[in-house]
Amino acid sequence: MRVLGIDPGLRNLGWGVIDVAGARLTHVANGICHSAPGEGEGDLAQRLLSLHAQLTEVLRQWQPDTAAVEHTFVNKDAVATLKLGQARGIALLVPAQFGLSVGEYAPNAVKKTVVGVGHAAKVQVDHMVRLHLPGVKVAGPDAADALAVAICHAHHCQSAGRLQAALKRAVG
Repeated sequence: MRVLGIDPGLRNLGWGVIDVAGARLTHVANGICHSAPGEGEGDLAQRLLSLHAQLTEVLRQWQPDTAAVEHTFVNKDAVATLKLGQARGIALLVPAQFGLSVGEYAPNAVKKTVVGVGHAAKVQVDHMVRLHLPGVKVAGPDAADALAVAICHAHHCQSAGRLQAALKRAVG
């Protein structure tokens, strides 16, 4: 199974792709989609279009089987939170356009799955991503977060698969 993890952001949208074979996780690719250069703060539509085009290319190139997106956290600046939510909409839309199911995870759930602690620091997440994916060259903090989302989704998919198998055995 190939998993795409996405860490949504309006300026920097991180993405990471991993392959999952049983309990083995393998790094495939990671990167950051940046809003098109030279776009002003007031040109939100163009920035979203740029992110859409870049993320579409990521899906075309790496052809994941499933995707996962981190939930937006609400901060004190309502306008910034709303803009981040719109970037998150792009992160949900593009995989859906490719017919993929999209998991959604709270930041604390991602950290708890990858690090073991729900309030881990970014450096701890980065460190654990590198332990889970030996030899990975991470494009930046947003890409590390996206890889953590992919790892989280892989673990949850595996758990759901084991649950379904157990239920089938119990019934049949």
